[in-house]
Amino acid sequence: MALLPSRTKYRKVHKGRMYGNAKRGDTLAFGDFGLQALERERITSRQIEATRIAITRSLKRKGKVWIRIFPHKPVTKKPAETRMGKGKGSVEYWVAPVKPGTVLFEVAGCSLSAAREALRLGDTKLPISCRMITREEI
Repeated sequence: MALLPSRTKYRKVHKGRMYGNAKRGDTLAFGDFGLQALERERITSRQIEATRIAITRSLKRKGKVWIRIFPHKPVTKKPAETRMGKGKGSVEYWVAPVKPGTVLFEVAGCSLSAAREALRLGDTKLPISCRMITREEI
């Protein structure tokens, strides 16, 4: 089950630039433990789903998991061996632009050791380095 918007105002968007750090979404809102991004990257819906599966399987139905990012941005691609011109390509996949400091996932209802292991396994599925944060730190 890949994450993507049910409908959008515009089908295709500009690439844009991701500069600066996260202005919001950088603190824990729901859970007791979280996975915080340390780099900037576009995270695909497939990577988000793979991370979610890794975390939930590690917790073995104990605790609750929140996904704090959503892939709103479409990425287009032109077919291979196509000549230049003829407009922008069709939408291939969806990404969530992530800046340093963004909380990606949150976990609650489990022990610190279980959360640490689950978030470590989830971190391996992502293309960026992350760190685990807890409520006590904030």
